[in-house]
Amino acid sequence: MSLRVSTSLARLSVEPLPSIETDLLVVPIFEGETRAPIDGLDGAAAGEISRALASGEAAGRPFELFFTPLVRDWKARRVALAGAGKAQTYDLERLRRLATAAALAARQRRLTRIAFVLRRPDRGPVGFTDPQAAQAVAEGLMAGAYNAGLYKTADRGGPPPTDLVVAAHAADSAGALAAAVERGAVLGESVNIAKHLCDEPSNVLTPRVFADRAAAIARDAGLSVQILDEQAIAQMRMGLLLGVARGSAEPPRVIVLRHDPPSAPAAPVLGLVGKGITFDTGGISIKPADGMERMKDDMAGGAAVICAMRAISLLGAPIRVVAVVPTTENMPGGRAIKPGDVLTGASGKTVEVINTDAEGRLILGDGLWYAQELGATHLVDVATLTGACVVALGKAASGLFGTPDDWRDLVEQTALTAGDRCWPLPLYDEYTDQIRSDVADIMNSGGRPAGACTAAMFLKEFAGDRSWCHLDIAGTAWAEDGKPYLAKGATGVAVRTLAELAFSADRYPAVPAGSIQ
Repeated sequence: MSLRVSTSLARLSVEPLPSIETDLLVVPIFEGETRAPIDGLDGAAAGEISRALASGEAAGRPFELFFTPLVRDWKARRVALAGAGKAQTYDLERLRRLATAAALAARQRRLTRIAFVLRRPDRGPVGFTDPQAAQAVAEGLMAGAYNAGLYKTADRGGPPPTDLVVAAHAADSAGALAAAVERGAVLGESVNIAKHLCDEPSNVLTPRVFADRAAAIARDAGLSVQILDEQAIAQMRMGLLLGVARGSAEPPRVIVLRHDPPSAPAAPVLGLVGKGITFDTGGISIKPADGMERMKDDMAGGAAVICAMRAISLLGAPIRVVAVVPTTENMPGGRAIKPGDVLTGASGKTVEVINTDAEGRLILGDGLWYAQELGATHLVDVATLTGACVVALGKAASGLFGTPDDWRDLVEQTALTAGDRCWPLPLYDEYTDQIRSDVADIMNSGGRPAGACTAAMFLKEFAGDRSWCHLDIAGTAWAEDGKPYLAKGATGVAVRTLAELAFSADRYPAVPAGSIQ
């Protein structure tokens, strides 16, 4: 199956709105509006818009859509008034979600050409520029192009879109708006590829296949690629990764991607590390059967890193970026690690295994070490790491940990702008006490109390003196229930955040002396 979705799907139009040929013209409306949002639109709809506004059928409530045909003068076949909520609370994330909701609704109606009108409220603060809005709309529309029914032979949920238009009035800024739409299309396409990887069943997406897919994605985007096999992993003494892999008949891999523009400075070097567990049974500490099928997405962090690297390369980030994705299965085979075993990582640090279901942090420990060996000065790791984070934050936000504070704050601000909601959690010294071992340097589990925090403290042990952040996406990587703006299944969380972070190097904390290779 092809992983590509053509970015030519999304484009800018500055034509007069009546001249745009499309199946569906989407126009945001805000709560309290009482007249047609665009001159001439009500006449083209034979008065249906004014009637719907007067009756409350179209009230501007968030993500509610009112459809009506356009019967005269305009080239669009129909219009949808898309509820944008209160003007006072209108922001980029609501706009992005509104575009997705419109695209998903159009797909249900088998409409393949969509034009979304950039429109600001007449009143109320709007804290974003027109190019930012155009990018968000393109990202949202692209989200509607993805279909999770990869293996369905019938009833696949409507045809994919063939033309996604961001319609703007400002011809004088067409260049900036067109660039923003293209940026949004690349990011949206990269998110869709990450979703595709996460939706694949684990009998298809084994570690070796995951590595092959990653290599194809990366080479297509102009990245350099290196895949470490089990022999190379053993030569590098990545004992934490090898320990987790021991229970599986499938050999592990380490995916290494590099973005190295010729004019990039020696530092900073952004290092992205993603958890790539293609299926997690829990190992000897086996998980309950109920819901275990979801563990095919335990490589969502790795998929986010790979697809963010794709976007980083296609968009031409000005700094060097390295990515490391250790990938394996966690299985309860006869050679599997057991509680009480001691493993030695490539860094030389020893780990007492308390719970074999705390395997993600083990492979990330070797991954964080290797990213530094490749020259990373600033680190971000992404993982579906702990159920404890889901207990703490639910599915509304990812957990964010990091040090120093200004690096964590930058990652948080970037994530919120990108539409990946996250919430900072603490790294108190007391959490280190919970993972102290009597027989090794540290334990891989500190028990149930503060489970997300002790897992983050474990990872911090492998970050050295680098600026480091950890995103726990256990609650946000998969949508168990669909919403108007979010289809059920993989979400592609963190792709946009990681990609945008590569364009904020002027705000990175200072590089520690001696860390540049």
